[in-house]
Amino acid sequence: MKTAVAFRHVPFEDLGTLADTLHSLGYECRYIDTPVESFAHLDPQAADLLVVLGGPIGAYQQAIYPFLSEELRHIRERLAHGKPVLGICLGAQLMARALEAEVAPMGVTEIGYSPLTLTPGEHSDLLAPLADLPVLHWHGDRFAIPQGASHLARSAVCDNQAFLYAPHALALQFHPEVSAIGLEGWLVGHASELSHAGIDPRQLREQAAQYSPALARALSQVISRWLTPLAG
Repeated sequence: MKTAVAFRHVPFEDLGTLADTLHSLGYECRYIDTPVESFAHLDPQAADLLVVLGGPIGAYQQAIYPFLSEELRHIRERLAHGKPVLGICLGAQLMARALEAEVAPMGVTEIGYSPLTLTPGEHSDLLAPLADLPVLHWHGDRFAIPQGASHLARSAVCDNQAFLYAPHALALQFHPEVSAIGLEGWLVGHASELSHAGIDPRQLREQAAQYSPALARALSQVISRWLTPLAG
């Protein structure tokens, strides 16, 4: 089987429905909980796929969270050697930083389900399965699009929601991987943030029940479109 390593920052922000898609494509998945688990021994080139997941910290906070420096080194080396990397939320921001693009606070927080606007261009068909489908947003930072990358999507709140760098690096600011069941962990783990933002967890729960099945199918199509040519 092919191997996929997932950098996980908090236990409840996991692969979600993405795990099923990767298994169906022949990947064996392994988590590394990077804040508490040493991964300095990892060969950045060894895994067939690296997935860098989300988390409630800033991609620019290495001074506070030193493990981020090792993550950035690992991501940079894979990108430089054309090895597949998928970044989600914080993971996408770390990919942007690894490619010398700025990541900074937006000044507002984007939390909840809302649709993307896909960007016309050479790779516009990659995210087409997500067109007109509300996706889960949960972030307060924004990445700039790295030089040489293709801008793929925006939302009403954040202009940069996804990019593709060469064929092997896909960055998603939003969270298409979260299932209705998986969201329950988020509602507890981020309870303080939701309260501060004045967001009722019951509304997010209802939206997840409505949209998650279609998001799982769309995510599977997106990842298959991206990974299958790379594996070939």
